[in-house]
Amino acid sequence: MCNGESKVGRSVWFFNHYAITPDMPGGTRHFDLAWELVCLGYDVTIFASAFNHSLRKKVRLLNGDPWALEEIEGVKFVWLPSFAYQGNDWRRAANMVDYTSRAYSLGRRLPRLEPRVPVPDFVMGCSVHLFAVLAGYYISRRYGAHFLMEVRDLWPQTFLDMGLWHDGQPQVRFFRWLEQFLYARAERIVTLSPLTREYLARYSREWADKVVYIPNGTRVVRFEAVTAGRRLEAQPVQAMFLGSIGLKNGVDLIVQAMRIIEESEPGLVQCVLVGDGPEKTRLQRMVRDWGLKSVSFRDPVPRAQVPHYTAQADVLVLVERQVLYGSSNKLFDYMAAGKPIVSSVYAAHNSVVDEVRCGLSAAPDSATDLAEKLLALARKPAEERRAMGQRGRAYVRRHYDYSVLAKRLVDAMEGLGNGRSEQSGHQAAV
Repeated sequence: MCNGESKVGRSVWFFNHYAITPDMPGGTRHFDLAWELVCLGYDVTIFASAFNHSLRKKVRLLNGDPWALEEIEGVKFVWLPSFAYQGNDWRRAANMVDYTSRAYSLGRRLPRLEPRVPVPDFVMGCSVHLFAVLAGYYISRRYGAHFLMEVRDLWPQTFLDMGLWHDGQPQVRFFRWLEQFLYARAERIVTLSPLTREYLARYSREWADKVVYIPNGTRVVRFEAVTAGRRLEAQPVQAMFLGSIGLKNGVDLIVQAMRIIEESEPGLVQCVLVGDGPEKTRLQRMVRDWGLKSVSFRDPVPRAQVPHYTAQADVLVLVERQVLYGSSNKLFDYMAAGKPIVSSVYAAHNSVVDEVRCGLSAAPDSATDLAEKLLALARKPAEERRAMGQRGRAYVRRHYDYSVLAKRLVDAMEGLGNGRSEQSGHQAAV
């Protein structure tokens, strides 16, 4: 429970399609930020979809209910139905549009329907997709609230970087227009990658000057409360990956690396892949076809259970495809776990691992280098691995705990002033 005594009396609304609570698998960035804001005296409401794409089912909403309000540790969640889907076909696009339409429609009326939810002073529209940000913008105009835009994945740049889209396609032109429409109207642009400012500066120095860097973080206390589950000297060395298993996540690199390790030094490293996603079935088939004995899969676990799983590992593995403008959910959890890391991601996060000396960095997209770094870490003395893990935990406590990051968000919001937004329209009567 939080110990804050401050009574700010101001209201914040987050529009995040994919926001979850700690009892679900996945990242809880907005719950953790919101929890800290509540401790500082803010009233916080998160608008989220009741269809969970990781679990592939509806959560916290009975059939037929148009919406539901749930309060969890002081944070209010508004759950909205949205179109069910699997994969990345037209149904996912329908799910995004459905959420956005419902979020905007309910947001316009909610303070009148539910007195526990006050009119917002600040509204943050959060990507992954830009339609949620668009809903947040128009809701901020409705109430004359300050509008902040959070950029996680860049649309369309992420798809261009991954080779899924190409310049000149209609969807690229549309999302380029939409992102610029929103950048121009946001009073603050919250970014999760330090490279996003450079991206925005290509278009407008004014947009770049709005940037506030608030990366993903963690709550170190969750990990400190869990005792280590393995002796450091135990063999084989237990490597672990926790997270989504999709194309962007690059988990196939781990499977390929483990094949190389089995062929060169069998029995030295075992690897557990914890999670789910569209690539999981293919990778399970790959493991069977190759006859790998050192790789096993586990179902995704609720966020609150992650510290208990990381305690069973000797080494934690971080992989991502080489997308420049993203931000890893896992890096800071791994550091908080106090375990050494083998990182095969883009330079922005490899540099943290190298700078803090909390693990070893492999070249992005190289299964061979990933295997070499896993073997190198497995051969190190147990006490050297322990020291790496301790350095990581100490660093993340100082710089990336959500108690630190939430204060950065408060500074960004309060720097806009106590009045209503000048960019927004009139304050609507509710």
